[in-house]
Formats: sequence, structure tokens, C-alpha cells
Amino acid sequence: MKTKIALGLRVLAVALAIGSAPAFAADEPVKIGFVVKQPEEPWFQDEWKYAEQAAKEKGFTLVKIAAPDGGQVLTAIDNLKSQHAQGFVICTPDVKLGPSIVAKARIDKLKLMTVDDRLVDGSGKPIESVPHMGISATKIGEQVGQAISEEMKKRGWKPEETGALRISYDQLPTAKDRTDGAIAALTAAGFPKANVINAPQAKTDTENAFNAANIAITQNPKFKHWVAFGLNDEAVLGAVRAAEGRNLRADNMIGVGIGGSKSALNEFAKAQPTGFFGSVLISPKRHGYETSVNMYEWIKNDKAPPPLTLTTGKLVTRANVTEVRKEMGL
Repeated sequence: MKTKIALGLRVLAVALAIGSAPAFAADEPVKIGFVVKQPEEPWFQDEWKYAEQAAKEKGFTLVKIAAPDGGQVLTAIDNLKSQHAQGFVICTPDVKLGPSIVAKARIDKLKLMTVDDRLVDGSGKPIESVPHMGISATKIGEQVGQAISEEMKKRGWKPEETGALRISYDQLPTAKDRTDGAIAALTAAGFPKANVINAPQAKTDTENAFNAANIAITQNPKFKHWVAFGLNDEAVLGAVRAAEGRNLRADNMIGVGIGGSKSALNEFAKAQPTGFFGSVLISPKRHGYETSVNMYEWIKNDKAPPPLTLTTGKLVTRANVTEVRKEMGL
């Protein structure tokens, strides 16, 4: 009996020693993955750019991986393991992959942090054990709705003569939260909810937004003016291009995007104003740079990131874009 007890104590001691052993050797080079779902979008390109800045400053290796579908996500995680990475930041193409991503990261012994889109479990609830940096989606949507409402009033538009294009992508919770926030702010300001036209897009890019908006505008010829909002700048730009195809230009369209991306900057730089009135600027620098630094500190110094960080934004237009970007360190 004593022998069994002694053996059990030795096993326990070994287990405790293993559990308390440092997971990272001080002289081991740090390698971090940054996985994004749509590398062609300016927002994710900016995140990568600022993640590279963090890598240069802190002296770690950054591995940039595009994973537009679930299979590629799991392959990407194995790829990082084979490259001897110690952790990764990810914006997944499908938040419902959460349990699979968490399990895969655990098996491959990689630290995991999410950015932009938060992983959910089988019941659709956020996986709170994974540190996350995201956007306060509802509040940013409300900012969009308020900006549209204020600009409508400045122009003297009658709400009953105005249609609102909701470029939707409801399978992504943050997208739904943003558009729901915009609708809440618009209706609170007196905009008729019946005039909100849902235009679902198949993917979150300009081309699919254009297709969705074109159908919606065609089916609702009664409106004299249009406003547009969606998940990001690309969604609203698609709506603006569709409106232009119907000869609805800057004087008959108010589009407000989210992101303040390169796409938005290019629109503001055009010689003549377009229907893309503004964008709620969110900082890709925080989302790329800060998450990468957080992951580095977690790996190198065992300092875990905050469980949840939510960022907000600020409205930029042609008139103030340079000033606001400077204020936000961009």
C-alpha cells in the first residue's frame, strides 16, 4: 500500500513539474501566425501590414496565411505547427468553426487569439476562453445610422421618399449587429422601418454587394433617394456603384461604410464626390499591431491578452479624413 502511495506521489510530482515547466525557452525564436479570411480586402491587408510592423519592432517572425474556408483554416493551423510557431491570431471565415479551431489549436499546442470575428460554440455563444479583439458592432452601426440621419436632414430629404439599402450578411453575427444598430438609430430618428430594404449579399465584397443592391433598387423604383449601410466599406461601395447605374449619384445617395479602408480613401480622393458619403473609421493598426504584440507577450513572457477588447470608430468624410486619420495615428 505504501509503495502504491509513494508511486502515486511520484507520478503527481512529475505531472506538477510538467505543468509548471515553462512552455517557451528564453532563447527560442518567436513565430506567430496571422490568419485572415479575405486577404484581398484592404482591411485585412492593413492588419497584416501593422502585424508586420509589430514583428519588426519585437523581433519575431510573422507567418501570413489566407484561409477563406473551413478546410483551409485547419490546414493553416497544421502548417503553423510544422513551422514551429507558438501561437496565432485569426479572423475565421465562419465563426461556427469555433470548437474545431479551439480543439485543433490545443492539439497542436498553439496559443490562440481571435480578431474581428469572435468564435462561437455549438449553441452560438461566444467562446470566452479565447482572447478576442473586436469591434463594438452595435455601437458602430448606430454611428452609421446617426450619420446618415443627420446628412438626410441637412439635405432636406423626406423620409417617406427615401429607401434604405441594408446590405446584409446575417450569417456573420457582427455583420447583423452592425446593420441592426444602423436601423435602430435611423428609426429612432424617425425613418420609417418599412422603407428599409434588405439586400443580402453572398460574400462580403463589393461585387456581391453590387449584385444585391442592384436587385433591391430595381424592385423599388418608387424611392427618389437612397441611403446605404452594411458590414464594411466594400458593401456600401457596391450599393453606391449599383445606384450610379441607375443615375443616382452623390445628390441622391448617402452611403456610410465601416472601416475607413483604402477603398474608402480612394473614393474620397476622386475629383468629384460620389454617393459614398462617409465611413466610420476603425483602426486596423490596433487590430493588426496590438493583437500581434499581445500574442508575442503571451508567448515570450506568459502575459495573457485581455479576454475581450472592443474598439470603436469615428466618422470620416471627404472633408475631415486627413485630420481624423492623423488623430488615430494613421
